[in-house]
Amino acid sequence: MPPGTGDIQLTLAQKTTLAGAVIVTTPQDLALKDAIKGVEMFRKVSVPVLGIVENMALHTCSKCGHSEPIFGTGGGERIAAEYDTHLLGELPLAQKIRADVDSGQPSVISDPDSEIAGFYCEIARKAAAQIWLNSSDDSDMPEIEIS
Repeated sequence: MPPGTGDIQLTLAQKTTLAGAVIVTTPQDLALKDAIKGVEMFRKVSVPVLGIVENMALHTCSKCGHSEPIFGTGGGERIAAEYDTHLLGELPLAQKIRADVDSGQPSVISDPDSEIAGFYCEIARKAAAQIWLNSSDDSDMPEIEIS
């Protein structure tokens, strides 16, 4: 969904069947406040929050390799703990992610064996596991056929 907790987001959450919500934030305090509003909104409309993803968690200099959390650290983990949910993962601030998306080829497609693709795959695995754990009735689960 688009960022925010306004009428559009609330209407979409109420009019569609959702297995859960993944809240994406950045480490800055203002972004964390918006993420908290998102968690609270989804809970009010009975959509389970699968977890938190912290975007732009770490930047690694492409010239020297030095890494640092330029936007702060631990915000996603703190929200996850405070709201009894999970930190699904952290994504780096990386030019490659932007370039891949701008070209129409997300990192998991353009370079599936990369570290960045690994971060996305781990987040997807954790989110899928939360959906499975939240499902109390097997009839809610899709039937998957492999041919």
